[in-house]
Amino acid sequence: SFINSINDWVGRIADAGATHIAIGTPYDPEFLPYMKLWVAEARKRGLNVWFRGNFSGWEGWFGYAKIAPGEHILLTKVFIRSNPDLFENGDIFTPCTECENGVIGDPRFTGDVDGFRNFLIESYIASSDSFKSISRNVKSGYFSMNGDVARIVMDKKTTENLGGIVVIDHYVSSPSQLASDITDIATSSGGKVVLGEIGVPIPDIHGDIDIYEQEDWLNNVLALVAKNPDLIGINYWTASGSSTSLWYENGEAKPALGVLSSYYKPEVLSGKVEDSKGRPMSKAKVMVDAKYSISDNAGNFSVVKNPSSSKLIVSAKGYKEVSIEVENSSKEGIFIVLQKENENFIYKLKLWIADIFGKIKIRF
Repeated sequence: SFINSINDWVGRIADAGATHIAIGTPYDPEFLPYMKLWVAEARKRGLNVWFRGNFSGWEGWFGYAKIAPGEHILLTKVFIRSNPDLFENGDIFTPCTECENGVIGDPRFTGDVDGFRNFLIESYIASSDSFKSISRNVKSGYFSMNGDVARIVMDKKTTENLGGIVVIDHYVSSPSQLASDITDIATSSGGKVVLGEIGVPIPDIHGDIDIYEQEDWLNNVLALVAKNPDLIGINYWTASGSSTSLWYENGEAKPALGVLSSYYKPEVLSGKVEDSKGRPMSKAKVMVDAKYSISDNAGNFSVVKNPSSSKLIVSAKGYKEVSIEVENSSKEGIFIVLQKENENFIYKLKLWIADIFGKIKIRF
């Protein structure tokens, strides 16, 4: 049945390690009962929801008459305020997905970049205010757009006015190109980047590749982009029903799913930082690629390690930086000792004597 199918697919997505499920159901009243089925199952599975829809009239879907930008904003406010139970803290809400496909037009062709920016900002303010009115901490905006649209629309001022987030639905031929584009867009916008859609293969872009080549492509791209501190989220598109799908229609997983899941459910490294006298060090910065943790008062830390990560770097003001390989790190904890940058002779002598008499234990 339809409900069983929803339950099965949401379960698979949750098991893959996702934090959110992206739902593209339109916001019109006609479709609300179907949206609620997806949302209810997501809650059962502990998932937040990324609402990635718009009103059908925006693009003229399903025979709906097209609606003007101002009407779309008004309908969005009504939708949010009329359905407070649909939302939970931590959800994401996009007023319109790839707005350039709607009535307002693609600014690359209309030339009305300022008008497009103003529509996004007005939609962002309207939805943000609406969520405040229903006491929900939902992240508004996250306007997914083609990467080329983002380059001309998302300048630093606009990005700041939209919460500092740039979302790109971006399909390119090579992993290195995607990694480079993320950096370029983050730099030009001054914001953090979310991949609103990433998937492979798109035959017109990647050619006809098999499931193992799909796995390799995804592995290569994730190894590159996971190191970028400007990238804060990845939404794989799609679960099923397209050339990029991670599952066959019968629910059997493709090899690429294992790659994505290894990044959605990464290993967590834990350990302790001490100084050369064996005293716990607080406020040490422990980094693995773009992820970092600050040690607590007991010197303890935990930090996420992606499958492609190889080095853990520990630093603290006034101490020498330490870098270690973490590919085969101990599951029982990593112990780091930081040495002062400038240790005088007396300090070194005391340390040497203490070490000889076993008063402290130096661990590396």
